[in-house]
Amino acid sequence: MGELAALATAVLWTLTSIFFTIGGREVGSVVVNRARLVLAVIFLMLTHLILQGTLFPLFVEPERWFWLGLSGIVGLVVGDAFLFQAFVLVGPRLSMLMMSLVPVISALIAWVFLGERLSWLEIGAVSLTVGGIAWVVLERDDNPVEADRRQYMLGILAGLAGAVGQALGLVAAKKGLAGDFSVLSGVLLRMAVAAVVMWALAAVQGQIRPTLSALRHNPYALKMIVAGSVVGPFLGVWVSLIAVNLARVGIASTLMALTPILILPVAHWIFKEKISARAIFGTAIALMGVALIFMFS
Repeated sequence: MGELAALATAVLWTLTSIFFTIGGREVGSVVVNRARLVLAVIFLMLTHLILQGTLFPLFVEPERWFWLGLSGIVGLVVGDAFLFQAFVLVGPRLSMLMMSLVPVISALIAWVFLGERLSWLEIGAVSLTVGGIAWVVLERDDNPVEADRRQYMLGILAGLAGAVGQALGLVAAKKGLAGDFSVLSGVLLRMAVAAVVMWALAAVQGQIRPTLSALRHNPYALKMIVAGSVVGPFLGVWVSLIAVNLARVGIASTLMALTPILILPVAHWIFKEKISARAIFGTAIALMGVALIFMFS
């Protein structure tokens, strides 16, 4: 079940990367990050009311607050801020290349802090999947965005920082969800803390009014952000925490890292991009790794 949830997460994040790339190029990555957190909290609170009977989880232990709050700050405020900036600078494909390092980083962190062990066969399957992903997205791209070397390097560094933030956030969330605790409640707590921190920073910087003005004057960007918020911070994060709660972090994050592979058919069918033989071969390698993960898990 955890592995299936991780695959579903990859699909949802594929859609999210497209929506947020479009929205970020319209109004900026910081505006996207602020808006999507508020929208996600609203969606999650309504869902929590329907399924749990309250708008917000009650009687949560301080330790759980700490780990889920830390997960939200590190993963959703810091990590996603860098990821969204990478979307704007180098586009979703190269940004997702950097995010393919999340399985490696998260598995190492989970090994050190959670004591999770992967067998040699599982390590091989993870390596095969990540290798297939890297083979696909490292293919030379003639995108004019890459012509600016400084912008390219900043985008790559932002993507790397986003990967580290995502990995740390996953491990902290695993700690926060330990025991008999609702995943939905955990997602809501994580998202609410991230939203409060993000908007508190905006208030200190005097950016609340400019943020609202940017959204009000660009309805197209707002539509993209709303769509991305539904499939990403709402459904995607919820399903991702189900994945890390039911499967080992290294395995779950490897399957979630299939997002750049899933972007390929979208790019072909919607944006009419040509898909090379190398991309097809890399996809086959990555999917072989996924199959082996299912066999060994």
